[in-house]
Amino acid sequence: MDAQFDVQSLVHTNALLNGISVIFLGLGFYFIKRGEWKKHRAMMICALVASGLFLISYVIYKLNSGFAQFGGEGFIRTFYFTFLFVHVLGAIAIVPLVPITAFRALSQRFDQHKKIARITWPLWMYVGISGVMVYVMAVHLYPYSGG
Repeated sequence: MDAQFDVQSLVHTNALLNGISVIFLGLGFYFIKRGEWKKHRAMMICALVASGLFLISYVIYKLNSGFAQFGGEGFIRTFYFTFLFVHVLGAIAIVPLVPITAFRALSQRFDQHKKIARITWPLWMYVGISGVMVYVMAVHLYPYSGG
C-alpha cells in the first residue's frame, strides 16, 4: 500500500493550530488577570508551541501549494481581500513581537514584558482569530471551484 501525504491537508492543520493558540492565549490572559502567573506562563508557552508548529506547517504548505484561490464574488471578494491584507500585516508584525515579549518574560524583565505584552497579546489574538476566519471563508464558505 502506497500512502502519500497530501500537503493540501495542511490548510486544515494550520487552522486547527491557530485555533488552539487562540485558546491558550485566552487562558493565559485569564490566568494573569487572576494573578496566577504560573498557569499564565504555562498557557503562554503552550501558545508559543502551537504557534511555532503552525508557522512550520504554514511554511511547508506555502512552499508546496502557492497562494490559495478565493471563490467569492462582488462585495464579499473585496471584503475578504481587505480582511486578508490586514491579517497578513498583523502576522508580519507579530513575528518579532512574540519572541521579544517571551524573552522579556523568561529573563524576568516583567516591567518590560508587561509593556510590550499589551501590544503583542491583542495583535496575536487578532492574527489567530482572523487566520481561522480566513480559512473558513476561503475553504468552507467560498471555495474556489476552478472555473
